[in-house]
Amino acid sequence: MKAILALEDGHVFEGRAVGAQGEATGELVFNTSMTGYQEILTDPSYAGQVVTMTYVHIGNYGVNKEDVESRQPFVRGFVMRECCFEPSNFRSTQSLPDYLKENNIVAIDEVDTRKITKLLRVGGAMKCVISTEDFDHASLVAKAKASPDMAGSDFVKEVTTDAAYDFPAPADAKYKVVAMDFGVKTNILRLLAEAGCAVTVVPATATADEILSHKPDGVFLSNGPGDPAALDYLYPAVETLIESGIPMFGICLGHQILAHALGAKTYKLKFGHRGGNQPVQRNSNGTVEITAQNHGFAVDPASINADVIELTHTHLNDETCSGIAHKTKPLFSVQYHPESSPGPHDSRYLFAQFTDLMDKVASA
Repeated sequence: MKAILALEDGHVFEGRAVGAQGEATGELVFNTSMTGYQEILTDPSYAGQVVTMTYVHIGNYGVNKEDVESRQPFVRGFVMRECCFEPSNFRSTQSLPDYLKENNIVAIDEVDTRKITKLLRVGGAMKCVISTEDFDHASLVAKAKASPDMAGSDFVKEVTTDAAYDFPAPADAKYKVVAMDFGVKTNILRLLAEAGCAVTVVPATATADEILSHKPDGVFLSNGPGDPAALDYLYPAVETLIESGIPMFGICLGHQILAHALGAKTYKLKFGHRGGNQPVQRNSNGTVEITAQNHGFAVDPASINADVIELTHTHLNDETCSGIAHKTKPLFSVQYHPESSPGPHDSRYLFAQFTDLMDKVASA
């Protein structure tokens, strides 16, 4: 079946429908990972977006139930050069096209993903539409232009948990952690548990009193989708937690939220950082980490109060802020994803840094 991808700038790509029938709009972005498409599809940080994979062959190892990062896929649409219909892997339980159809994800392949990526690199992330129903180019471009902007959008309410729950904890868990769910990935919770944490996940709208009622040793601020500047309802709780002196660790959107709560500002990147090959330098010792990233906004270094906040990590491709730490309070955060570091373990020390902070505060 035919499918069409139309961009707001007027570019139109005709290809093959390989997912659900219908129509999907969203912000078109690209991801440079060669593998991990199932994790990408189920990463809540992609809510509201259509993802283009730059690697040419996607779906060759199929899909399984173990490698999901959340309760369901959250991408609006999926774009590929070539989608594999006959996977070959002993762990595979389903083909990618069947998985896309089952989860109502509109997808297209047999399009020039290299050209699409170059358009996004030059013009920036754009609004788009994928359709298996409307084949009129002018109509589709108009639909793309009329779709909502990512800037100013709140997708956290769409992806957060409805109620608090306990993630499976190790029998010898030493630390009690409350994770604020802005769109948390399962592997983050898994690595917190491996670090000795009993994790209680709470909705994004949980108040500081509700969080502190669990008597946590630390609070984790998760990754998530959308514009951090549009999440005013989150900041009273985070600001109160900061003042309480409890150790806090943020990843991705959690990093941006922590920065906002400390008085800094964020801005929208031209085309964002998405992929498993993003170089980040640790400013304290010059060590370079190869990181996985997925974000379209960044903390503005010029808005950081240098008397209070230290810039701990820098993205080497464009020198954007990739990490901060408070100079007197037990707070730190990073813009990248240490739970999926392709280094492969370059960034795992951050989980130990969090538990060390909790130890330090407990013994003070």
